[in-house]
Amino acid sequence: MAHRTVLVLLFDGVQSLDITGPVEVFAGADSHAGDPGGTYRIRTASLDGAPVRTSSGLTLVPDHALADAPAPHTLLVPGGRGSRGPDPRLIDWLRERGPRAARLVSVCTGAILLAEAGLLDGRRVATHWAYCEKLARDHSAIEVDPDPIYVRDGNVATSAGVTAGIDLALALVEEDLGREAALAVARYLVVFLRRPGNQAQFSAQLAVQTARREPLREVQRWITEHPGDDLCVESLAARARLSPRHFARAFQAETGMTPGRYVERVRLEHARRLLEDTTDGVEQISRSTGYGTPEAMRRAFVKALGAAPVEYRRRFRPAPAV
Repeated sequence: MAHRTVLVLLFDGVQSLDITGPVEVFAGADSHAGDPGGTYRIRTASLDGAPVRTSSGLTLVPDHALADAPAPHTLLVPGGRGSRGPDPRLIDWLRERGPRAARLVSVCTGAILLAEAGLLDGRRVATHWAYCEKLARDHSAIEVDPDPIYVRDGNVATSAGVTAGIDLALALVEEDLGREAALAVARYLVVFLRRPGNQAQFSAQLAVQTARREPLREVQRWITEHPGDDLCVESLAARARLSPRHFARAFQAETGMTPGRYVERVRLEHARRLLEDTTDGVEQISRSTGYGTPEAMRRAFVKALGAAPVEYRRRFRPAPAV
């Protein structure tokens, strides 16, 4: 296979893990093959070739100035505090050189830099959950999906926050070198191969606000602790001592999510954990998490995660110790 240059952009205020996570994956793929630099030639570049200081205070020394950087196969744009007020020259360089790359990749808020350069127009993209709304507001030509940990759209690949860049890099290695190579890297880095791209960025509890009023907070806790119970709006409203209509409006106003959607997320999360952490059968899990039947649970998993429960367990249940 021909060498593939992976060029990583560096700038002051960059998030160090956005760089080192994917870079370790690409480097690990070559090490697994016994040929360091054989597939991926990893290079870094800053605007003037000067060292940059990351958001955590580390100093990184680039290989090149951007003007002298080699033409990349994969252009990797990390995020971090520095991506929110970039040097205009960096955007100009991306606008000119980005379209020439065979593959454009962003990690976390690196998507903001690609968007500023006009490289994401008409694309479906992911970014850190805290910046999804801003990215969508500032760039109406982009379809921002707030849920997945990464999104592939043609030759553009964008990931959510920080460690999601590792998941995306593993997916790219699998595409380039095959599943066995990616699996070997994942094992060495002690991560799973691989979370599906459309897996949610965070749990149901983190995805919504906590209600201000105690009766609604109590309902949130009840849903989380009793996913297998009757969680229809009427039952939940009775627990909050409100009419169903008033409860539904108040719950959405205070949490940003309808009661039904919140119940769906809690049940999905609970079922995922049981598949990962127990040997319970799919039928038993479907009953204990409120789906009622394996078929109802299968439909929910395929819709949300793109994988049926059996396939999900195969991917993510840790192998037994030997």
